[in-house]
Amino acid sequence: MIRVKHLRRTFGPVVAVDDISFEVGKGEVLGFLGPNGAGKSTAMKMLACFLPPDSGTATVCGHDIITDPVAVRKSIGYLAENAPAYNEMTVAGFLNFVCDARQIKGAARRKALDRVVPTCSIESVYHQTIETLSKGYRRRVCLASTLIHDPDVLILDEPTDGLDPNQKHDVRQLIKKMAQEKCIIVSTHILEEVEMVCSRCIIIARGKILVDSTPSRLKEEHHCSLDEVFRKITRTRKSA
Repeated sequence: MIRVKHLRRTFGPVVAVDDISFEVGKGEVLGFLGPNGAGKSTAMKMLACFLPPDSGTATVCGHDIITDPVAVRKSIGYLAENAPAYNEMTVAGFLNFVCDARQIKGAARRKALDRVVPTCSIESVYHQTIETLSKGYRRRVCLASTLIHDPDVLILDEPTDGLDPNQKHDVRQLIKKMAQEKCIIVSTHILEEVEMVCSRCIIIARGKILVDSTPSRLKEEHHCSLDEVFRKITRTRKSA
């Protein structure tokens, strides 16, 4: 469902993403891992058509991010690391605003709201203004807006950031459930989360892909925890 081909992006002299290529299919949850500044968020922004590449391209559900960005945006749900929300709006107002933007109307809108509100456990704050919500509830509201059009592809940047342990567990279970029918990329610094929900992981540093494997295979090959594998790979390649 996602095909990335030689994607590259620079910011002045800084190469944020350096000629990366990979594919992700339906039923896969890809953990996108790397230290701060590795290029993870930049790559995800390009896949979500929020940032154009300098060279290379990618397709999402057969739609090219350069030549057909509108179709790509319709196919994906993108949860940014600092996803925006309007503080003065109520949760209900914000989700209805997202439905307006997605052109979800009538019975389809009622069905979508009836699905995502309990799925993201935001019933209790549905009529509160967003500015009154905790960081955890804000994150759940943004996740609801990501899922509201039931996309085939999900790109989730730090989806459990700010959630308490119970909320983290619920979101992880939700990701595992959705993976049966969707293609999902998850960027996270929580390696325990990768082991729990990801069927595969890519480790990226300095804009380059260092490893593309599964969590269990990496632990077997390196004879240590995934946390230790991550440190070993990113530090060794950096010093080299």
